[in-house]
Amino acid sequence: MKNLHLYNILREPHISEKVSILGEESNQYAFKVSAEATRPEIKEAVEEIFKVAVKKVTTSNVKGKVKRNAQGLVKKKNWKKAYITLERGEELDYLDVN
Repeated sequence: MKNLHLYNILREPHISEKVSILGEESNQYAFKVSAEATRPEIKEAVEEIFKVAVKKVTTSNVKGKVKRNAQGLVKKKNWKKAYITLERGEELDYLDVN
């Protein structure tokens, strides 16, 4: 049951050009997380799932964009993003999850 809760906190990795540069320069990674998740919960989930040491977690709430389509204006959902800073020497591999 606890593993299921951990996977509900971390929704998916957020991969963008900015996050790729952060990963190379300062050992930071980004995840889309549950809107109710707290920093300690996010830290515990990353450490348990990926078996790495987390140094710092910062979060931000991302507002959904308004898009235009055939039906008119549609607002995308708001979501929460977490930036994970790993300890020196640690590396996170999205594909190697145990």
